[in-house]
Formats: sequence, C-alpha cells, structure tokens
Amino acid sequence: MNFLTDFIKSIDFASPWTFFTLFLITSMVMLWRLEAMLDHGLEGTALGTLVMPYCSGLGNLLFVAVVAVRGSPLQDVLTNCLVNNVTNLTLVLGLPALLWGLAVVPGRSAGSGSKRGGGGAASEINRLSLLLTLVAVLFFTGAAWLLGRDGRFDRVDGALLVGLFLFWQSFHVFDVLKHNLRRKVSFGVLFYLDTLVVLACAYGLYVSIDWLVAWLSTQQEGSLSAQNLGWLSGWLMVLPNALLAIYWGWKRRADIVLSSQAGDGHICIPLCLGLFALYRPVAVPDFFANGVVVLAGAAVAHVFSCSCAADCPVGPACC
Repeated sequence: MNFLTDFIKSIDFASPWTFFTLFLITSMVMLWRLEAMLDHGLEGTALGTLVMPYCSGLGNLLFVAVVAVRGSPLQDVLTNCLVNNVTNLTLVLGLPALLWGLAVVPGRSAGSGSKRGGGGAASEINRLSLLLTLVAVLFFTGAAWLLGRDGRFDRVDGALLVGLFLFWQSFHVFDVLKHNLRRKVSFGVLFYLDTLVVLACAYGLYVSIDWLVAWLSTQQEGSLSAQNLGWLSGWLMVLPNALLAIYWGWKRRADIVLSSQAGDGHICIPLCLGLFALYRPVAVPDFFANGVVVLAGAAVAHVFSCSCAADCPVGPACC
C-alpha cells in the first residue's frame, strides 16, 4: 500500500516539504477532475455530499488507523474530529463567504450569472438538500453527545454511529440515482475515468498525510510535537477542505462549498469516531461537551442562513 512512499525514500527525497508538495498537487488535480464530474451525471450537492468528503476526509480516516497502530493517546481521535469539524463549519466556510459571498439561491450576488449556478426550482432543490445535510450535522452531533454521556464510547456506541453514517450515505446514493433517472442522465465512460483519477489522487493524499502524521508523531519537543498531535492533525486534515472551499467559492458554487464541508464533518462524526470506538473503547475528555456545543451552534447558524438564503444578497455570508 505504500509503494509510493518507498519509492520516494529510495531516491533519498523524503522530507516534510516533499510530502506536503505531493499533498497540494494531488489536491489540485482532484479538484480539476471533481469539477468534470458535474458534466458527467453528478449534481453539485451530491458531489459535495458523496464524493468530496471521502477524498478530503481520507486524512481523518487515516489518523484513526495511525492512532490504533501506534498506540497514541486515544483522546487524540476525539480532538482531531472536533477540531476538524469546528474549523470546517467556521473558518473554512467563513473565508470564501468573506471573499466572494455564498449565494445558495442565485439572485442579487455577483456570481448569479454563473454557467452552472442555475436558478429557480433547481436552486431551491439544492437549498433544501443543503438544509438536510446541515440538519444531519445536528443529529450526528447530538447522537455522539448522547452516547458519550456515560463518559466513554464503547463498541456498541461505535456500531450505532457507523450504522447512522451508512444509512445516511445510502440515502444519498439512491437520491442521486432517482435524480438521474428523472432527468434521463446516466454515468458515461468519462465519469468512471474521472472516478479512477480521483481515486489515484486520493491515494496520493493518503500517502502524503500518512508520512506527515508519522513524522509529527516522532517529534517530542516544541509546538510541532506529539503532545499536540490531536490539534495539529485536525488542522492538517482541514487543508484539503480549505482548498475545496476556496476553489468552489471562487467558482460561485455555494452548494458544493457548504455540502462538502458538512459532508466532511460526517466523515469525522460519526464515521471516524464510530470506527475507532469499534476498534477500542475510548473515554470522553472534558472538552468534548464544549466542542459539541460550538459545533452544534455553528450548524444552527448555517441552517438559519440557508433558510433565509432566498431573500439574502450573499446567502450564508449574511448571517
């Protein structure tokens, strides 16, 4: 699985900068081919909910495996999940909103004339899909809070969280199939070719983040050290999400920006948290309740923003 890492090491080129560059290159290529999927049978909201989260969330899934294999402190997984989700729903969504505005329903914003932005019923359907995705954040966060009230996440809790995630994803898969059936759209050959390219890029992200997290785990002093692994890894995993948000914000695709960040949050809570609890029960740290409150508050703010988006000049950025 790590033949790329072995090759880089064999040419004596392994360094944090090398793998960080690999991380950026694969992220940009992935953005390029993800956009092409919009023309090959995948609508924007589904792209943000089904495809992008798995690509940008690979680092978080990897971190679960790294902690399990290396025996790092179990609370680092919870820290990673909370830092990633809170940053996604605050800073990462706030930046493109400040730079370009995020018009969920194109109207008075500057980007309302975008070729793919659409309008009318299609935009309203996108807005409702976004509301559903954001409400899911509240349900998943609430479920995690309820399951963790006894002070730990055990294997039963993990099974419930993973089951919730799988049900949510299966719902969206069937929704995309129904959407394409109504419009008589099918996935052509180019769609599957783009999927292969995206998977190859995802592997590049996997290799780069794997090496960077492993390198960080060996540092014992300073701010960039193993003691801050949960916080630092959470911010590291946010980088692909930030690239996605900035790029699609520039393209004036508020539906993809919002759904990709909320969808990536679903990868962390409930999937990452549930998978680790299945592997090994973990105690709930004291800061978990505070993190859940911030996360739920951000989700409520975005739900309110999307609800008034039709009457708002810049969509979610206005609230």
